[in-house]
Amino acid sequence: MTMGVDPQDLDDDDLFRELRSLHETRSDTLFHGSDDALERHTSRTEELEREYLKRYPDRHIDPERLRSGARQRDA
Repeated sequence: MTMGVDPQDLDDDDLFRELRSLHETRSDTLFHGSDDALERHTSRTEELEREYLKRYPDRHIDPERLRSGARQRDA
């Protein structure tokens, strides 16, 4: 069940803003939120991230964020 605006109905700017907001508030919700708040935060983040991945399946992947990139840094 979606609470708030259905992610499909958000334009790109709104989707990005919502994702950034959720990522900025994640730690505070984890450390200080109720179980219900944490569950809702998690489910909303998943909804928005799924929509982002649906829109941008070929998003840029930073080679430094791959295992091979990490191995090169450690070498």
